[in-house]
Amino acid sequence: MPCTTLLVGKKASNDGSSMIARTNDTHFGVKKMIVVEPKKQPRKYTSVIGHLTIELPEEPLRYTACPNVDLKNGLWAVGGFNAAGVSMTATETITTNPRVLAADPMVEYKKAEKRGQKDVPGGIGEEDLVVLVLPYIHSAREGVLRLGKLLEEYGTYESNGIAFNDRDEVWWFETIGGHHWIAARVRDEEVVVMPNQFGLDRFDFADAYGKQKDYLCSADLKEFVAANHLDLNQGKEFNPRLAFGSHSLHDHVYNTPRAWYMGRSLCPTGYKWDGPDADFTPVSDDIPWSFIPERKLAAEDVAQILSSHYEDTPYDPFAKFAEKPGILRPIGISRTDVTTINQIRPDMPDELAAVEWLCFASTTYSAFLPLYPHVSKMPKYLSEVTMDCSTENLFWASRLIGALTDPHYGHAIMEVGRYKEAVAVRGRQIIREYDQKMLASGKYDLFEEANEKLAQMAKEETTKCLNAVLSVACEKMKNGFDRSDN
Repeated sequence: MPCTTLLVGKKASNDGSSMIARTNDTHFGVKKMIVVEPKKQPRKYTSVIGHLTIELPEEPLRYTACPNVDLKNGLWAVGGFNAAGVSMTATETITTNPRVLAADPMVEYKKAEKRGQKDVPGGIGEEDLVVLVLPYIHSAREGVLRLGKLLEEYGTYESNGIAFNDRDEVWWFETIGGHHWIAARVRDEEVVVMPNQFGLDRFDFADAYGKQKDYLCSADLKEFVAANHLDLNQGKEFNPRLAFGSHSLHDHVYNTPRAWYMGRSLCPTGYKWDGPDADFTPVSDDIPWSFIPERKLAAEDVAQILSSHYEDTPYDPFAKFAEKPGILRPIGISRTDVTTINQIRPDMPDELAAVEWLCFASTTYSAFLPLYPHVSKMPKYLSEVTMDCSTENLFWASRLIGALTDPHYGHAIMEVGRYKEAVAVRGRQIIREYDQKMLASGKYDLFEEANEKLAQMAKEETTKCLNAVLSVACEKMKNGFDRSDN
């Protein structure tokens, strides 16, 4: 699925947190946030798309997830935290090229054509990865290795990027064809930008085949590259993006513009982003995979970047001065169903370190709500979602705010701005309150109480915003008329 990912190393954040964040962009899916207890985790998993059955290990860990409400197309759990404090987000759909696919084809499900023949299962994909990996890992690196082993054994039917973080490290994993993979540790001082393209632009084979400090890959990747003449570098260091990724006009309207805007947000003065002599433009194929930001990022900065629609550029679809509005795919897009920022705070004990920021529907119009993930259940306002529209849950209320605001952006966006700020301020206040209570007592047993209070606050602020934007939308209806209009 088309998504946007932002990864923050611990020295690039304001408080030493590592963060992995991703918008989950689908064709208007319906999501909820739940907790999967070990007894609810299957011991034998069968995928809907791949028709593949996999035996899973015993003793899974509890974990949070944002699955589909309607399971006819599979679970699609998005990501979350497990009880060991490890986080995962899956997946960023990425690109590849015909040379890779010819050498290592995708593993696709094949239905039997004749009676007596057996179906041929496909590989694993975005539908499956969280449930296959997150409950069984105790570090980000362990997540990379487990996923790599699964990929080598079962293959995949699509190209994906996956992120993991723990207290010490952030790792980025990308698939290559049906069975190969590559992964890199995000440097502590860097922020990674990922816009639906193969991202990695650096890789050290010596480290990957040696100490494995910063790089990991499938065992035969170097040989695979050589045998299939995939290295396109002109005598320089190996560039995985050139070898495994795409280079198309489609990228220039759908992918590279988002990397350009994220880089522009992170390093506004370090590079020239506009004009004929710009270092990078929306159609540049060499925008760096990672940046050292000019100022450190808080969770709210990550949320703002992932909510953007090319503000202060000629491409903003809402700006009156925009020269080329709506021609580029924005980050904050209508079909986002859920976005999470998985934050691990270094100055807290293990029990308190994790905070999962949740945003339903289009990020442009929705608020990010902080939550404690180490719980046995999530509040009903977040978890009890059906396929029917209702203001009694955050998913549908968020979707309604976006639908009402978008056609009346100039008149209603101020209400949305107040809403976002109110949830951010009150959310942080509640997290601070319960952090201090639990630190003072030494007992970490107030997570569910805190989440209920956060959910109730979110409901109050969301209802207030919904009332306000509905009023604006009613005032601006096309069939409005006053006697003074005559």
